[in-house]
Amino acid sequence: MVLIGATLYAFEIPNYFKWIDQKTKKMQGITLTLSKTLLAIVYFNPLWIARHLFFIKVFSGNFSAINTHLLEIAMWSFLVNIPISFLANFLIQNKVQLKWRFLASAIFSALMAIYYALSEVIF
Repeated sequence: MVLIGATLYAFEIPNYFKWIDQKTKKMQGITLTLSKTLLAIVYFNPLWIARHLFFIKVFSGNFSAINTHLLEIAMWSFLVNIPISFLANFLIQNKVQLKWRFLASAIFSALMAIYYALSEVIF
């Protein structure tokens, strides 16, 4: 997972955050705040969570557990996590400077990776 974080996620996430800034550049006030927060939540959607679970299965060698059930787990994980994700992404997108957003997101994602791994047991 460290390899994925250092390559794929390290490329994707900062670029997406830059895109969010570009898309919301002309917005102000509550529209800006909510747009940035919701766009971040949209990125970390059930398909992203399922992909993360897929990588966990691949790197743990548990290939037989790679099936469509991962999508169901990801959906429940996403829905239950919305309040926490909303707060974290609000803070990351609206209170953290762009150059530090990937680091802030990586810290939050590391905590969420534990939650995603436990999602399979919880859901």
